[in-house]
Amino acid sequence: MLKHRLLAPRPPILLGFGGLLAFLHYNDERRAVKIGKDSYTGSDTAVAPIIGGPFTLVNSENQIVNEQDFLGNWVLLYFGYTSSPDIGPDQVRIMAKVIDTLEAKKNLKVLPVFVTIDPQRDTPAQLRAYLKEFDPRIVGLGGLVSAVRQMAQEYRVYFKKVEEEGDDYLVESSHSMYLIDPKMKVVRCFGVEYNAEQLSKEILKELKKHQVNA
Repeated sequence: MLKHRLLAPRPPILLGFGGLLAFLHYNDERRAVKIGKDSYTGSDTAVAPIIGGPFTLVNSENQIVNEQDFLGNWVLLYFGYTSSPDIGPDQVRIMAKVIDTLEAKKNLKVLPVFVTIDPQRDTPAQLRAYLKEFDPRIVGLGGLVSAVRQMAQEYRVYFKKVEEEGDDYLVESSHSMYLIDPKMKVVRCFGVEYNAEQLSKEILKELKKHQVNA
């Protein structure tokens, strides 16, 4: 059985445009670009800031999981929430179509993972019911608000709650989608400008690069 580490508390996500800048600045300081020696030339070379990191969340079957559970799989990771009125469902549909395309046409398996940024409303049961409507293969992750917030910080995902009438609210976010390699390293980050066909082609390119370099 895997041992799950206790997660250290992180600074809360700040809201608004100024908050976004402060949030990114905080992450940039944590992940400052380091200068190292190139192993071939001996010259200084910049190492890119790290995106991604450890997490401990709860899946739609109410089981505790962490990043170690996904090792060995190519992962397509999306941060959204089940009450999203427009962009969110479109992105999940694209995700479902992409994994179908890659598996059916190229015999390549990519594990789709949906992380909710609204864990207060998105219970494991809610996640399971929602994702089943798109594709039952999509893994839903949620859990404690603090744990979701930490993962969002690790992946540089911006989100904030927008209050509406009564107790209702929406969640604004960057709608980030990531391709992660079998070692749980982020390979690419995709925005909403990609449709399913374009995204499939870009992911296929990255998988072919990996096969060549393996």
